[in-house]
Amino acid sequence: MRLALDQARLASGHGDIPVGAVLLDAAGGVVSTGGNERELLQDPTAHAELLALRRGAKTLGTWRLTEHTLVSTLEPCTMCAGALVLSRVAQLIFGAYDPKAGAVASLWDVVRDPRLNHRIDVRGGILEAECRAILSDFFATR
Repeated sequence: MRLALDQARLASGHGDIPVGAVLLDAAGGVVSTGGNERELLQDPTAHAELLALRRGAKTLGTWRLTEHTLVSTLEPCTMCAGALVLSRVAQLIFGAYDPKAGAVASLWDVVRDPRLNHRIDVRGGILEAECRAILSDFFATR
């Protein structure tokens, strides 16, 4: 989670909402990282989670990220939760809950919906205060 927080800080440095993500392999090794780049790339889909998944898939040479874990500083939105399911990630670890757009626990539970073909093990609230603080600090200056 600390590496994901570092990615979030990098995102805020170029004006993006400070969200960071890290894709880990089964042994806990870092495969890829991502921080929000929506402002930087002028791309509405350039969320930290999607960038980490895209980069990881490219590095590994496969879109199937089974046995991998995604760590994110913020509870994923519906777009990112859907991408996690489609990429077959085994586990999601996130920091701050997102009561406005969270699609893993707060508003919906996309990643564990029994109607879908894949479900993800989820652990939320990891370093929650630190993850929430970086977001609060960012928005306090806006």
